[in-house]
Amino acid sequence: MAVKITRPQGTEDVTPKNIYKWHTLEKIARDTAECFGFKEIRVPTFEQTDLFLRSVGETTDVVQKEMYTVKAKETEFTLRPEGTAGTIRAMLQNGMLNDALPQKVFYILSCFRHERPQAGRLREFHQFGVEMAGSADPCADAEIISLAKNVLERVGLKNIDLHINSIGCPACRANYHDALKKYFADYKDKLCDTCLTRLEKNPMRILDCKSPICSEIAKDAPVILDYLCEECNNHFEKLQSYLKAMNIEFSIDPKIVRGLDYYTKTVFEFVTNDIGAQGTVCGGGRYDGLITELGGSPTPALGFGMGLERLLLTMENQGCDFMIPATCDLYIAPMDDNAIIKAMQLTQELRSMGYQAEYDLMHRGIKAQMKYANKINASFVMVLGGNELESGVAKLKYMETGEQIEISLDDKFFETFENNMINYVLKDTLIDFEEVK
Repeated sequence: MAVKITRPQGTEDVTPKNIYKWHTLEKIARDTAECFGFKEIRVPTFEQTDLFLRSVGETTDVVQKEMYTVKAKETEFTLRPEGTAGTIRAMLQNGMLNDALPQKVFYILSCFRHERPQAGRLREFHQFGVEMAGSADPCADAEIISLAKNVLERVGLKNIDLHINSIGCPACRANYHDALKKYFADYKDKLCDTCLTRLEKNPMRILDCKSPICSEIAKDAPVILDYLCEECNNHFEKLQSYLKAMNIEFSIDPKIVRGLDYYTKTVFEFVTNDIGAQGTVCGGGRYDGLITELGGSPTPALGFGMGLERLLLTMENQGCDFMIPATCDLYIAPMDDNAIIKAMQLTQELRSMGYQAEYDLMHRGIKAQMKYANKINASFVMVLGGNELESGVAKLKYMETGEQIEISLDDKFFETFENNMINYVLKDTLIDFEEVK
């Protein structure tokens, strides 16, 4: 008996029925990033495990609980759990930081984390992300936040709130860590086992714990903003002034620490209430020490990541518009073998002109072919049989209205078809475009 095989838990299939939604989001993300001067980069799906241990942090949930790691002979690899570490590795390895700064790149890639699947959160998920290396100025922070906001606005999202925080630099964070250790020491008997290990190594990670008990304890923990050094405080104050100058509304949320250890100074999240409790659709910040940690010269850097599944879910919940899916421009219904040959020739030429053209491949009758043409939303249908081939003239049927136009099958066929596409199909599109402008 054949065994039914299904997709792994925490993954999803994107079928042709829904792919146009992904195309909409990906196009807007790419176009917006390019408007800000960012160029696309592509990096491997897996990296040496040590890359993520050194960058993401050994005390994070990602490293402790969620990474997919495999051994190939004596080498250990990990499927990327996020996009930043591999991108910075690629920038270093390919000498990009020796070119004019800042270096600005974006990516759309798949990531892998072994966590409990839920709405908008999968074990294989997709991210749009950007990374900028070279600028330590808070105007770069504002630029990155502005880019993220532009993407969210261009896809049509509403009621998305920006939360910002500063988690300081290693110098002022040392004092903050001491305060956290002192605070959480009184709750050792209540903290989860994971947070007990974090208490000495990295107490800030306790603030990011998903355990309800640890979260409740963390509510009254010391706030990082009270421990910022003068430089970090000035950086954060300037960022706020730049955001105000750009009319970008924000709220300060001292509880944001982000889930990865490489962050310094600015951290931020764009949050929605439309996808349940896990409402962050974009998160990012500054990571000035990461490039040094990965073997490069001291170089400030920052960026963000957006989960595409979460964005799409929010777009659907808010009724955002998507691109119209591409459909068949002309379906040719051949009635015999000679007509099939003519259909092949016509569709081949139409496709070279950029039109989507199809003809029957199933030897259906005319009624079945017309039914199929309706299912694929063909704009025009043309029946080809012995009479049409003999006379050299066929009828082009505009499916929306049922109107039929005679069309010659000679060399003028393609010019006539283009004119009818403009008159019947593209006319409405051009009008809509003018209204948008």
